Amino acid sequence: MTGPINLAGKVALVTGVADDVGFGWHIAKALQAAGAEIILLSHPRVCSIVERFLTRDKSATERVLPFGVAGEFKPRALIGCDVGADTLDDIAPELRSEKGYDGKDVSIEGAFKAVRELTPHVDIVIHCVAFSPEIAKSLPDVSRKAYLMAQSISSYSLVALARAATPLMKGRCGSVVGLSYMASERAVPFYGGGMSSAKASLESDSRLLAWFLGEEGHRVNIVSAGPYASRAAKSIGDIGTMIDTTAQKSPLRRAIDAEDVANAVLFLSSDMARNVTGTTMYVDAGYHAMGV
Repeated sequence: MTGPINLAGKVALVTGVADDVGFGWHIAKALQAAGAEIILLSHPRVCSIVERFLTRDKSATERVLPFGVAGEFKPRALIGCDVGADTLDDIAPELRSEKGYDGKDVSIEGAFKAVRELTPHVDIVIHCVAFSPEIAKSLPDVSRKAYLMAQSISSYSLVALARAATPLMKGRCGSVVGLSYMASERAVPFYGGGMSSAKASLESDSRLLAWFLGEEGHRVNIVSAGPYASRAAKSIGDIGTMIDTTAQKSPLRRAIDAEDVANAVLFLSSDMARNVTGTTMYVDAGYHAMGV
């Protein structure tokens, strides 16, 4: 039995899962509950951590599938993928011997070679990747190197992943969904490290990808999520204040949770959204609509 949306027979690649709290984890669970087969593409350094969340007794509750679907979250595979590297040549020599890399080809090209060994097709690609090495620095203090890295990993990777996935989506009417944040279009001073610029690029790139992939029937959309207390968010400003402000000043007067975002992504990944593309869907209790 699946949930309210049926994705039986579809294969979903979910990037960026690093724990059992973040958006990526909840999105992957929702997609599996709807019947999709899940392949995780996680950063090489966190694969062993994700493996523990997938197997340890302590995380059993977090693996329970939503919508009352029996069973627990169990992806078909967990593949290491450094989305900052298109090919093995893009991985710095000093990284190749580090934990998780271990001399393997964990570039996008290498990861998709592993994907092709598992499945002849892909239907859904979820982009949950964002990173800046100087996330705690305000924009005037961010170095050029960190700014460009934020762009590469947080934005260009959507283009690179879509390009790699397109041959596997041929004839499948695929769906690509990325995650963004309101700082892409509003000034959020403490959203540092160049990440506001990266999110703006991500949204712009998604609209162009919607055009280029649309010729083959594929859709590209963005979900702009409200503040949520994930582990990664702890490095971005005062997440508690952000959540409280949303709860107080949004039209719905409440904060969001990860399931809200997962449900929106599930809809956009399904045939129910077959004519929805090139759009940014806000899941922030309406906070983006407020002027004060």
